[in-house]
Amino acid sequence: MNDMTRPRSTDPLDYQAVPRPVAAMAKDFPDGFHVAPHSHARDQLLYSVSGTMRVHTGQEAWIVPPDRAVYIPAHVTHAIDIRGEVAMRTVYVRGGAADRLPGAPAVLEVSDLLRSLILALIAEPVLYDEAGRGGAIATLILSEIAAAPPLPLVLPMPRDARLRRVCSALLADPSQQASLDAWADLAGASPRTLARLFERELGLTFSVWRQRVRFHSALEALVNGEPVRLIAERNGYRSVSAFSAAFRRTMGFPPSSLRDAD
Repeated sequence: MNDMTRPRSTDPLDYQAVPRPVAAMAKDFPDGFHVAPHSHARDQLLYSVSGTMRVHTGQEAWIVPPDRAVYIPAHVTHAIDIRGEVAMRTVYVRGGAADRLPGAPAVLEVSDLLRSLILALIAEPVLYDEAGRGGAIATLILSEIAAAPPLPLVLPMPRDARLRRVCSALLADPSQQASLDAWADLAGASPRTLARLFERELGLTFSVWRQRVRFHSALEALVNGEPVRLIAERNGYRSVSAFSAAFRRTMGFPPSSLRDAD
């Protein structure tokens, strides 16, 4: 890592002990790539320049569309599924580098300034001058991360095996219309028990959780360039305006804000 003439490493291990408070890595991934469960010694900001990522731990899953990022504190085990070709830019943050950084995983809005700062730090040497331009960029990155608003792009996942069977089936096919009563046989639990488990373990009703799954799927379709009209129809909405309003209420931003959407 001391030889600045070498190509920048794409191995995350090379950035965990860099003697700088912030280190940045650029790496691209093909559609369908799976990053197995792992953790890092540093906090990590995963930023998607293009393409969509699904990041999940044992208890939660997040969808990360283009120009958003997920912040993952150190030592949190997570896996990543790549949807579409993803240009990932990762910022590794040393513990205690700044106050007010997220203490739990969260998807964050990425400001134009933060986006430019991340790309600028990648253009700097890994061992940038802390008293010069690189150090100033790193300091601003920490300030922008701390100020970034979180987005409601999390899907809580259950521990209960009965409820997990239902949730896994809905994740595999979000378009399923079956009521909670119809899931009882698959789950091995009564509809009343399932309803109680949804609220106790996930903090959401069945219908709200299913809608969030559907909008995560819709988000991927938008990024892939599918027409909004077709996505709205597939999710049971009679008009684009009704779909867009519901999408914005659930996801925190309108479909039109997705840069790669049609």
